[in-house]
Amino acid sequence: MDDHTDQIRKPRADAVRNRERVLEAAKVVFNAGGPEASLEAVAKRAGVGIGTLYRHFPAREDLFEAVYRREVEQLSELAEQLKNAKDPVDALRRWLRSNVEFVATKKGMSAALALTFQSSSELAAFSMDRLTKAIGSLLDRAVAAGQMRGDISPEDLLRALVGMCYMHDQPGWQSSVLRMLDVFVDGLRVQPAANAKARAARPAKPAVKRKR
Repeated sequence: MDDHTDQIRKPRADAVRNRERVLEAAKVVFNAGGPEASLEAVAKRAGVGIGTLYRHFPAREDLFEAVYRREVEQLSELAEQLKNAKDPVDALRRWLRSNVEFVATKKGMSAALALTFQSSSELAAFSMDRLTKAIGSLLDRAVAAGQMRGDISPEDLLRALVGMCYMHDQPGWQSSVLRMLDVFVDGLRVQPAANAKARAARPAKPAVKRKR
């Protein structure tokens, strides 16, 4: 393969950097939401021209989908990192709290994402698969450690999280949701008293007579 062909197939380093800067800027701008969440605002924050933005993302929906996919991938990677945390319940709590920022970004582009999801069932399947596996791995670890109830599914946690986020639309909603999340996670903990009561309720094993 000659150098010319290699240059055609591989994006230039500055192009890759520009794309990442646009995605990171878009996350911040969409997180803030409101009338200021425009593509021009994204380009300005990223420090690139609007033409550069459109070269990477020809349509608004392309940028929205790229930001969404990037956020899902980052949450999946975070779950992998947290699987080795000392406290499995704290690891689950930290992952759920990181999702609040993810939902805030989604809120900033909700209308466009709704259209994208309608035209791309693959995107919906991709996000649900990644997020369910991510939270499932952390939940399983907490349950296996005897610190979390075992009758809760990954889907239950995701539905509860989304419900908390979307029932709050006033300024400062994220702080309120983070407080609610802490109460919710603490409520799912297996309490020591419950463990003791469960052990006491178990039928005693018959004594084994020793042969003399």
